[in-house]
Amino acid sequence: MLAGLLQWPQGTFASKVILDTEKQKATVEREVDGGIETICLDLPAVITTDLRLNQPRYATLPNIMKAKSKVIKKVVPKDLGVDIRSDMEVIEVNEPPKRKAGVILSSVDELIDRLKNEARVL
Repeated sequence: MLAGLLQWPQGTFASKVILDTEKQKATVEREVDGGIETICLDLPAVITTDLRLNQPRYATLPNIMKAKSKVIKKVVPKDLGVDIRSDMEVIEVNEPPKRKAGVILSSVDELIDRLKNEARVL
């Protein structure tokens, strides 16, 4: 949807992405049923990723201990010159209508009869 609205090219389920900033192109490899598909996209582009794009890095115990002793600096949005007020206004909120209670049928024949005669879907 985003690519369509922006009129940008799109690469989905990328398992490998290579950017060429000089040529303003991205090469995207994606796994399909028949193997690996490689597509070349002009930048800017919308690229969605697959689980295999990155390998997770796990923290080691010494780095976890170092992180515990680090001081966390608190920053408020005002210090960064950012306005966080919402541009949207909630006008009304309504609950959806209550659903009717379900019906327990005694047989498959009764189900088929109701689908044919009452719901008219068969």
